[in-house]
Amino acid sequence: MTSATLEPPPVMPRAGWVYEPVQKRSQIFVQALIFLGWMAVTAIGAWLTPRPELHGTHQELGLPPCPVALFLDRPCPGCGLTTSWTALIHGNLSMAFAANACGPLLYICFTTVSVLALLGFVRKQRLRTDARWFQTTATVVFYIFVVYGIVRFAFTPHYATEYERMLIGRTR
Repeated sequence: MTSATLEPPPVMPRAGWVYEPVQKRSQIFVQALIFLGWMAVTAIGAWLTPRPELHGTHQELGLPPCPVALFLDRPCPGCGLTTSWTALIHGNLSMAFAANACGPLLYICFTTVSVLALLGFVRKQRLRTDARWFQTTATVVFYIFVVYGIVRFAFTPHYATEYERMLIGRTR
């Protein structure tokens, strides 16, 4: 009877507060996709021209106007985000904040997560989105966005552009 030698499993370094090691890069392929998504959004933002009405830039892509702005004549929480990100990418910080005050914050968060995801992918480490710091940051940003959206909706009447009013046959 021969005894088989048992080899201990490979020792993985402990998880850090930002990353945790993985065996195969295929386990974290989505991190590369996150970065590619950020690159696509940034390239599209560089290609678009921010609208002077401070919302509706997404219509340059063939998308319809926001139904909330169209029918309620008030902004939804996301109204102006494309314009905000586009203005920010073009270096117009004041227009970015005027279009949607949460826009620059959200773009900076998206950029940070995308860069961290790419670095983790290159290093073969999973970005720890389950870490307390990540969850807390995401929760705080989410609540800021929701509260801002509610306040903005309540205090911004007559938001639709003349073109949007014309689409539904309404005038001021």
